[in-house]
Amino acid sequence: MAEPVPPLRKCPICRKAAVEAFKPFCSKRCADVDLNRWLTGSYVIPARDDEPMSEDDNSVPSYDQDDDF
Repeated sequence: MAEPVPPLRKCPICRKAAVEAFKPFCSKRCADVDLNRWLTGSYVIPARDDEPMSEDDNSVPSYDQDDDF
């Protein structure tokens, strides 16, 4: 069985003591719960829709650039 991490670290899912083998989680189950939350979109980084995009921002191609396949 894996050794517990120092008592200051708690599993972010269930708040039990974290285990070194699954750090920062206490078990594979809690690690899988966290992964599922990322994959299903439960965790999101908030963004504001009212922020205008700058002219220099080329991260999203415009319609005519995307159409040149």
